[in-house]
Amino acid sequence: MPAIIAEEHPLTPDLALLFERHTADMHADTPPESIHMMDKGALAAPGIRFFVLREDGVPLAMGAFKRIDATHAEIKSMHVLAEARGRGLSKAMLDHLIAEARKDGFTRLSLETGVQPTFVAARALYAWAGFIECPPFEGYWDDPNSIFMTKVLA
Repeated sequence: MPAIIAEEHPLTPDLALLFERHTADMHADTPPESIHMMDKGALAAPGIRFFVLREDGVPLAMGAFKRIDATHAEIKSMHVLAEARGRGLSKAMLDHLIAEARKDGFTRLSLETGVQPTFVAARALYAWAGFIECPPFEGYWDDPNSIFMTKVLA
């Protein structure tokens, strides 16, 4: 069965492993003051759309975007389980987030990611998808542990 990406509620019980792994990865080599992830409760807030990629019903990846204003949104909590990496699931999730942000009328999509080696693959994926480095945006500051990227959605 092919992978299916659908909007879901972040408090769905079978997503616990995704959130545990995402949290562990964020804390692995990033100083606490530079961790900008949202927990599952925060992802359930209004203005956030949360998506899960499932294969045979098993959740393998997640991603969300948060409304900043009428034209600008931010990617949050994009994660693929380590055992499912290398199969294009990150690209599929990113493509889905971009398409859904466009459908919602956003003309700009931004993100914050880390400078640590853990984030090399993520930064490469974002650059491949057309995201370019930018200054800090909405609520962020110039953090030496963060890279900010943005993409104009046509």
